[in-house]
Amino acid sequence: MGMSPVRRPLRAAISLLLVTASAVLAGCSGGGTDNVLQRVQDNGTLRVALTQANPPWNYLDDAGKPVGYDVDVAHEMARRIGVEDVEFVASNFQSFIEGVRAGRFDIVISGQTITDERKKQVDFSRPYQVNGVSIFVPAAGGAVSSLADLEGKTVAVSAGTTQEKFAREEIPGVQVKTYQNATLGLTDLSRGNADAMLVSRFQGTYLAKQNQLQVRPVGKLLESEVNAMSFRKGSTEFKKEIDQAIADMMADGTLTRISQQWLDLDMTQELQALPAEQG
Repeated sequence: MGMSPVRRPLRAAISLLLVTASAVLAGCSGGGTDNVLQRVQDNGTLRVALTQANPPWNYLDDAGKPVGYDVDVAHEMARRIGVEDVEFVASNFQSFIEGVRAGRFDIVISGQTITDERKKQVDFSRPYQVNGVSIFVPAAGGAVSSLADLEGKTVAVSAGTTQEKFAREEIPGVQVKTYQNATLGLTDLSRGNADAMLVSRFQGTYLAKQNQLQVRPVGKLLESEVNAMSFRKGSTEFKKEIDQAIADMMADGTLTRISQQWLDLDMTQELQALPAEQG
């Protein structure tokens, strides 16, 4: 039986709708090669994820406005890639990767450490900051002075961080307590609810001073972490522009100015001191 003249255009229209829908879904899926750069430039807004709870890197001021090193870097980054506005999205280390893949934000600028496991799921920019991890203990405590002393102890970490992974895999018999951010973990540590916390030495010292927490770092740095910005896999043009913007910020003194304001150090010098394979 032949198809009626009415049914032919109807079937064609349905087929076109299905094809269009499939294309849209492919572009929104975590595994697509969506042109993030073109999209954010067309929208005029860069959606940036950060914890908003890790001063001085990023946090909310008294007016509830995001401020800090990561925030200033994000504004400068947006300007250099031709985007006028920045929308900050509160998230955490447990949700950053899935948020990027699901399109809830365009980029994470919140001190993510580059790891092989994460690189399987998202792409990373060139490094924009380095950090050093220390053991923090209660100011009056004397039971822990080195990594070896943590065996069988209760150790606080921020959930989803490389410090959590390190504690679970490298410290025998450890009881790991996770927190949404370093402020909560250090506060609990100061109250004696953990034996130690693994956290950035700089951040831990800053938070202890700002919040009058009776905690202190002990021993040598456990490791130096190289942090980068993360975004959807396959975002080739976006990565190229982000990497160039970071390089330009290092070259023209912008990153030095921002880091000296918030961190009292020259992040450009820290980055330039990295081994070639990391920088």
